[in-house]
Amino acid sequence: MHAVTRPLSELISSDRATPDLNDIAGSDGFLFVRDGVGVAGRGVAARVPIDESVGWLAAINHRSTVDGVTPRAMGSVPFRPGADGYLVVPAVLVGKRADGVQWVTTFDDADPTDALTPPAQPAPTATNYSIGHSTPIGTYLAAVAAARDAVRAGQLTKAVIARPITVTADQPIDVGSVLRRLKASFGSCYRYSIDGLIGASPELLVEVDGAVVRSHPLAGTTPRTGDPADDAALATELKASRKNQIEHRIVIDEVHDTLLPWASYLDWEPEPSIVTVANVQHLGTRMEGMLSQPGPSVIELVRALLPTPALGGHPRSDAIELIERVEGFERGRYGGAVGWVDATGNGTWAVTIRCAELSVDRLVARLVAGGGIVAESEPLSELAETQAKFQAMLSALVRP
Repeated sequence: MHAVTRPLSELISSDRATPDLNDIAGSDGFLFVRDGVGVAGRGVAARVPIDESVGWLAAINHRSTVDGVTPRAMGSVPFRPGADGYLVVPAVLVGKRADGVQWVTTFDDADPTDALTPPAQPAPTATNYSIGHSTPIGTYLAAVAAARDAVRAGQLTKAVIARPITVTADQPIDVGSVLRRLKASFGSCYRYSIDGLIGASPELLVEVDGAVVRSHPLAGTTPRTGDPADDAALATELKASRKNQIEHRIVIDEVHDTLLPWASYLDWEPEPSIVTVANVQHLGTRMEGMLSQPGPSVIELVRALLPTPALGGHPRSDAIELIERVEGFERGRYGGAVGWVDATGNGTWAVTIRCAELSVDRLVARLVAGGGIVAESEPLSELAETQAKFQAMLSALVRP
C-alpha cells in the first residue's frame, strides 16, 4: 500500500470554503474531532487489528509534503479487557491540527474529490420514535444495590453500573444530521462516528504527542438545570460531596499509577475542577507528563488503561466480575475507547461514553449510561444520574 499526504489547500480552490470535518464524514464516513481539531475520512483502504496498527502504518510507502504528518487509522476498543479491536484506514483522510495546519492523505490513488464536496443537507422529516428499556429498571436498581453492598463489605472500593435503552425510529436515522446537532451542543467534547458508533465524549482517556502524555479523567456527576445560579450551586455541592470525591479519587489514583511506570514525570491538578457540558457537570483532573524514551505507543497505553475505574471500578478484575454478573447486558463498545493513531504511535483516545450504537438499517439506536457506585450510593439517585446522561444523545437523535 502507498499513501500521499499534501496540504488541503492544494485541493481547495480559492473561491471554495474549506470543508468542515463533520461534512467530510457525512453519514457514511469516519470522524474524531474536538473544537475543530481532529480527523475525518471517507471510504475504506484497509482494516487492521489494533495491536498491529502502528507497525502496519509505519510500513506504508508514504510520500508527504506536510511536516510531522504520517498515515493514520481510526477505530474503537471494546470495554472488555483484551477484546479484539480493529482500526479502519480511510481511503481519504482529512486532518486538522491545533496549529491550524490542514492536510489530506489518500491511499492507493484514491480520489479525494468526492470526500471534499459537502453533502446536500437532508430535508427535515417528521419521524416517530419509541424509547424502550433493554433491561428492566428493577435489574438496574438491584445491580446498583449489589455494587453498593459489595463496597460496604470491603470487597470493592468502587464499581460502575450501567443500563441500556433503545431508540427505535420509523425512518433511518441520518448520521450526518446527528453529528451536526452534537457539534452545536457538544463542540468541546470528542465527537466521533465510526462503524455505527456515534457520540460526544467529554473524557480524554490518553493522548500521546511525541514524548508528551496527557489524560483528563472524569468521575462524579451532577445535572445542569439551565439556570446559571442553580448550576453554580450544584457545582459547589459536587465539589463538596464526599461520595463524589471518593469516586473521583479512585479514578485519578488508578490512571496516575498506570501511566507512571512509562513516565519520567507526571503532574496533575491538586484539586479536581468542574467540567461542564450541555447537560451535566463532572469533576475532572488534568494530567500531563513526559514519557521515558523510547516510549510506548498510544495503543499500548489505551490497552493498559482500559477499562478505567471511571467505567469499570476498582479493583479492576473484581469490579468487572461483579458488572458481568449483575448488569444483565453485554456492554460491547460502551465504556471502551475511541480515537486515532499514526505511524509513530502518536494519537488521541477518548472514553466511549455519551454514545449510541446504530443497527445496520439505522432504525434502532442503543444508548448506555452509568455511574460509579461507592458506599454512599443510593439506587434511585443513580437512576436519576443515568437519566441526565442519556439526554446528550437523546437530544441529538430524536427529531419528531
